[in-house]
Amino acid sequence: MESSLELTTSLPGTYPPLLRSRIFKIIVIGDSGVGKTCLTYRFCAGKFPDKTEATIGVDFREKVIEINGEKIKVQLWDTAGQERFRKSMVQHYYRNVHAVVFVYDVTNAASFRSLPAWIEECRQHSLGQEVPRILVGNKCDLQHALQVGTELAQKFADSHSMPLFETSAKNPDDNDHVEAIFMTVAHKLKSQKPLMLSQPPGGGGAPPLGKSEEEEEGGWSCNC
Repeated sequence: MESSLELTTSLPGTYPPLLRSRIFKIIVIGDSGVGKTCLTYRFCAGKFPDKTEATIGVDFREKVIEINGEKIKVQLWDTAGQERFRKSMVQHYYRNVHAVVFVYDVTNAASFRSLPAWIEECRQHSLGQEVPRILVGNKCDLQHALQVGTELAQKFADSHSMPLFETSAKNPDDNDHVEAIFMTVAHKLKSQKPLMLSQPPGGGGAPPLGKSEEEEEGGWSCNC
């Protein structure tokens, strides 16, 4: 699948001139509460969110990065981990995907055991092995509650031909590590994808941000 090409035009006689940049869609999937939203927010905003809420439907963030002098727009699609909030969005979510980031919680063994089901869902939506994948173990700041060790996670990653990152979206010292996760994907995509127009300029914009479960129920809790 080719990367999207974004065209920005200027009025006659004005500057800057026509700009072209590639757009890569990266989906972030895993069980509810593993910290998907916190990871995408940390990468795009450079900090841990002040408060977090369970995603309903799809959350969408993007960041423009520069690799070897080329500006690339990275779109991060963060989906709800709970099936009842995903049914209406799942087809749209898996359309035109360039890379997948699988996330589990190192303090929650059940979220790790769910990974084969998420990989199978990708397969069912025609995301083959040619689509780059990365495995991320989040919440490494909670070492006292560790349930999934590095050796076990690395064995799983190797069996599915994925690099493994272990990090913490919350730990301020891990900011560079969080960025490295998505920059690794972006570098891989840049080297693989030709500059092609795969969607009309200005079309197919970001989906509306989903409501949180807490907003629907009138409460709030931290799910990261």
